[in-house]
Amino acid sequence: MSEEKLIHNEPARFEKLSVIYQDEYLVAINKPNRLLVHKTKIAEEKHFFANRLLADQIGCEVYPVHRIDRATSGVLLFAYSPQGIAMTQSLFMNGDVTKEYLAVVRGFVAETGSTNEPLIKHETGVEQTALTDYERLNTIEVDISVNKYPTSRYSLVRMLPRTGRTHQLRRHFNHMGHPIVGDTKYGDLRHNRMFEREWGITSLLLHAHKLTFIHPFSNKELRLQAPLSPDFVKAMDTFAWENNY
Repeated sequence: MSEEKLIHNEPARFEKLSVIYQDEYLVAINKPNRLLVHKTKIAEEKHFFANRLLADQIGCEVYPVHRIDRATSGVLLFAYSPQGIAMTQSLFMNGDVTKEYLAVVRGFVAETGSTNEPLIKHETGVEQTALTDYERLNTIEVDISVNKYPTSRYSLVRMLPRTGRTHQLRRHFNHMGHPIVGDTKYGDLRHNRMFEREWGITSLLLHAHKLTFIHPFSNKELRLQAPLSPDFVKAMDTFAWENNY
């Protein structure tokens, strides 16, 4: 079995989704790794989708306000009505939502920084502007050789995407020479295999940790935070990184 299939193969089933926020207009879940947001033409053969599972779980239709990658875990927001979708999506489109991700990447990144590497839209080939700010939270060097070096280095990074391009964080950090661990499309397969072999970690270590915005109906600030995925927690424990971010 190839690594792509090993890490991203659809599970036989998903447990009950974790609802982290719910009111009369919006509902948010902590999406697990490997779960698609909704059905698409390129994933017609799949059987599990977050919008369908959540609708069945809470007993009413829900509509995704935004998307996160199938391989990514974390905060995923839904609305109950077309009005809720339109009002909340406009916040994302206007840059009025602060999105915060956590990731484990290969190598030691700078303490703080940003990258504005343009990204090519896959469907059209059009170049798109993209901006990501980041902050290094922690580092580790382990006595395991993956390639020509006797040790391997990793960083825990807080990522703040200011635009919302497809696979933006995964592509930006790969361009920087710091691919996200567990990324089978843009990452370093040798390090992915090592994480699986040494610690049983097979998921993409990219987590949509927080969303902050003004609620479109109450006009109050709403801060949504999703607990880390099991594989992410395992990495934090393995590297003795404090889980207080």
